Amino acid sequence: MQQMTNHSTVSEFLLLEFSDVWELQIIHFLLFLTWYLATVTGNLLIISVVVFDHSLHTPMYFFLLILAILDIGSVSVIIPKSMTNSLLKTRVIPFSGCAAQVFLYVFFAVSDFFLLTIMAYDRYVAICNPLQYELVMNRQACLEMVASVWVCSLLLGMLHTIGTFATPFCSNVVNQFFCEIPQLLKLTCSGSHLTEIGAIALAFALGVSCCTFIFVTYVLILTVVLRMPSVQGRKKAFSTCLPHLTIFSMMLVSGCFAYLKPPSNGPSPLGITMTIVYSMVPPLLNPVIYSMRNKELKLALSKLFGVKNLARKMSFS
Repeated sequence: MQQMTNHSTVSEFLLLEFSDVWELQIIHFLLFLTWYLATVTGNLLIISVVVFDHSLHTPMYFFLLILAILDIGSVSVIIPKSMTNSLLKTRVIPFSGCAAQVFLYVFFAVSDFFLLTIMAYDRYVAICNPLQYELVMNRQACLEMVASVWVCSLLLGMLHTIGTFATPFCSNVVNQFFCEIPQLLKLTCSGSHLTEIGAIALAFALGVSCCTFIFVTYVLILTVVLRMPSVQGRKKAFSTCLPHLTIFSMMLVSGCFAYLKPPSNGPSPLGITMTIVYSMVPPLLNPVIYSMRNKELKLALSKLFGVKNLARKMSFS
């Protein structure tokens, strides 16, 4: 491990190298490239159908469009740098690049979490109070909600970045394939991280509040859905709620496993796997999960690709 005498000498960090063997590095590059292209392509399809299909110009699909943009942003922050390092046989990331990676990843990840909370509220109003839906979830309200998500995420991103890089580093070897905050905190010379502890406490309080809100919201939604006399109505309600619940649960469980696992001094295969799961799997699966359970989205996709027969069949199903 490369040791540092003081903070001023840390001009770069060394990210985790997946293998010393050149052929395995190429395999890592190709796997990450395939994953990245699949993620970007899937989310770009969601963005395209929502933008070009006027029947999808509703709050639910507007939030889904924003979610797709955030997912592209989150993977673009971490995957390309890891691929580049594997291809060029290097581990280096500049100090400024590492700080930017921390800030941008926190921004996109927190925005994702807050946006999923807003999407739960959107489903609550649509199912539990449908007569007031257009009044409550109007264009201005939706824009203000998204703007508030971005402002809060920017502030949390700044707090976490300042808190992480405020103390001197005694080492520059990061045991992760991107600049992950828990791994960076292990490298600091001081055991005191008051700013970062405050940022974590704030993020934890907001996270618990969001989880509680979503849980209560879906209890109320489930109560209303089970009282619906129409089987078709219940199926439609579940089809719009299940994708959201699946994505939220996946992010929450994988994130908790990654950040609450016991600390280790060296790179842990389990830790790396869980980091890949919470940082790379949700952005890839989000468009798949939403399109699988949503007839309107599948119909819009078939129209986008000019599959008229499929579009006609789905419109009558």
